[in-house]
Amino acid sequence: MTQRSDELRVAINAAQAAGAITLEKFGELSHSEIQLKQFKDFVTVVDKACEAAISACIAESFPDDSMLCEEGTVMNGSSGRTWIVDPLDGTLNFIHSFPVFSISIALRDSNHKLLTAVVYQPVLDELFTAEAGEGAYLNGKKIAISSRKDKESFLMATGLPFSQYHYLDSTLNMLRDVIYDSAGIRRAGSAAIDLAYTACGRFDGFWEFKLSPWDFAAGVLLVREAGGIVTDFSGNSDIFRGGSILAGSVVTHPLLLEKTLKHFKTELLMARHSGS
Repeated sequence: MTQRSDELRVAINAAQAAGAITLEKFGELSHSEIQLKQFKDFVTVVDKACEAAISACIAESFPDDSMLCEEGTVMNGSSGRTWIVDPLDGTLNFIHSFPVFSISIALRDSNHKLLTAVVYQPVLDELFTAEAGEGAYLNGKKIAISSRKDKESFLMATGLPFSQYHYLDSTLNMLRDVIYDSAGIRRAGSAAIDLAYTACGRFDGFWEFKLSPWDFAAGVLLVREAGGIVTDFSGNSDIFRGGSILAGSVVTHPLLLEKTLKHFKTELLMARHSGS
């Protein structure tokens, strides 16, 4: 593995500190420690504690950087760089003691170029890391995107809408289509894990419509540094504009892109007209 930068070391320390918090409380949450943010969207005391630990760690080392975190922590720095943090990706899984969740931390520059990425899965103690131009790693070992070429062998991953039902039909139509062109589909409940698993070849591709930057920022750099392709559902590489994510290999990305252009035609047209 290449020598770690100060930014990556801080991100790893922050992610592991948050991971320790999750493990202390996993399976021990009380109802009073869970709050409803909005329809079918929850936050726990653990989300907030993890975010506090991460933001404190980053702010201490990089006080001039900005910060964008899922649970509301915002810092407006002067450096032009922004840390994008999901302190607990897979909150619903965590609430239900389903052991699939992660901590996601990414750093991007003023031109939206991703520089540093960490996705940490505490239960399995799996640390996915990447820096721009330096490759992607799992626990210090270099990883690469899947090399599978046969549709009948593909294991794909996706996310399903839990509250925004206006694109449910498009989602189900695409799901049906991908079922014919794969061996199986998984829905883990953490986009960061889905992208990390795509980066290391466990999944052959991933797609999800309408994600927030903290859901995908770190995972996108992991996939790209592992040799994969990541775009939005229209095929654009600037994934911060629309929030739809399509990731895969030179074989699976075109296959999935053909399907998103077909099944999400209305949603993509509306997004272009709205300027999002």
